[in-house]
Formats: sequence, structure tokens, C-alpha cells
Amino acid sequence: MRSSEVLIKPIITEKANNQQDKLRRYAFKVHHKANKLEIKKAVEEFYGVSVVDVNTIVVPGKNKTRFTKAGFIQGMKPSYKKAYITLEEGEVLDFYANI
Repeated sequence: MRSSEVLIKPIITEKANNQQDKLRRYAFKVHHKANKLEIKKAVEEFYGVSVVDVNTIVVPGKNKTRFTKAGFIQGMKPSYKKAYITLEEGEVLDFYANI
């Protein structure tokens, strides 16, 4: 798998931002078949930083229901794989540099 296919997008949430500040840990949505070694290589190539640790989790899909004029609409949110990347001391990622 090419490194451009591994990383889908960074996750920017309040919890992820707190971990960035305190623990140098960044969250990414990644390809569901990517392993930890591929994720580490992709982050190091794309951002030019050195990665200490990679933790992954598969977030399960959830059932969603909403009520409309036509009645109940049921659906399902897809599952996805999330990776937490820990960087070396003194390293940072700037997601807003290209904006």
C-alpha cells in the first residue's frame, strides 16, 4: 500500500487537541487495512517527523435513526480505523501550515 493511501485525514477534536498539547499525540483517520508500520512510515514521509509510537483502534459503525415527515429513516454510520501517533520530544505537526 502506498503511503499516500494510508493517511485519510487528521482528526481535529477537543480531545485530540488536548492530547497534542500535553502528550505530543496526534490522531488520524487511516485506511482500514493499514498496519502500524505502514502508518508510521507514512507519517514520517509526509510530515518529516520522527514517530515514537503508534496505537490503532477500529471504531465500530453505529445505527442512526431520525424522524422526518415521511416517517423514520434508519441508516448506519460506517466503521473506520483510527491511529494515535506519538512524536519524539520537541517535534510538532502543523496541520494549518498549508491553509
